[in-house]
Amino acid sequence: MKNLFLAFGLAWNMLSIIPLFKIHTFFRGINGLSGMFYPFVGALLGGIVVLFYTTFEPYVPIFHLLVLTFSVWIILTGALHLDGLSDTIDGFFVPKQKALEVMKDSHVGGMGMIFSVLFLIVKLSSFLALHNPFSVIAIMSFSRFYVLGSIFLFPYVSRGVGALLKEELELKHLFVSFVFSVSVAFYFNALFVFFLGVFFSIALAFLLAKRLGGLNGDGYGFIIEISELFLLNILLFL
Repeated sequence: MKNLFLAFGLAWNMLSIIPLFKIHTFFRGINGLSGMFYPFVGALLGGIVVLFYTTFEPYVPIFHLLVLTFSVWIILTGALHLDGLSDTIDGFFVPKQKALEVMKDSHVGGMGMIFSVLFLIVKLSSFLALHNPFSVIAIMSFSRFYVLGSIFLFPYVSRGVGALLKEELELKHLFVSFVFSVSVAFYFNALFVFFLGVFFSIALAFLLAKRLGGLNGDGYGFIIEISELFLLNILLFL
């Protein structure tokens, strides 16, 4: 039970900017277990976004409220995944052998900044067009499962937290997170969307791993962000 609590606290601190738990130590034995909680933490964060929306819905004009809700969505994660997105984009605009080196640079390149701003504009536009803040619960849950699948399936090419998670992540952890994600999909009547996202994220991770020789933390952030944009638009057009 203690390990479950530590694993959940670690997953929460990895995916959220809200300091609910003082668990930042990557104890051996709980890293893979923490990955099992990724879709659950994603759903909780989505629930916070929805709570913000429903709380202020009677008092704030709808268009402005949707923009504020989208901002809360970004802020809750500390823009961590956006940082990975921008670094990965920078890695696309250099020779293949220099990509990882460029991605490790703490400075954001011009292309990373330009495409990240463009990405945020398109993501916000998709969210406004969808006009359904409740979908954020499913989207944030699904995208965290997708990245967990990518961690399990593809090699890790850097050092740090991702290496520990990759080393300890087992099929049983992935299975539990899959069952939870499918339950969320069933509740939101989005099973087709969920499985479509599974295939999309695997293809995305494959192309990224082919270029980099594997995946790293920035790549994981890239997969989460692009998957969320994909899900927003699939929901919009369906």
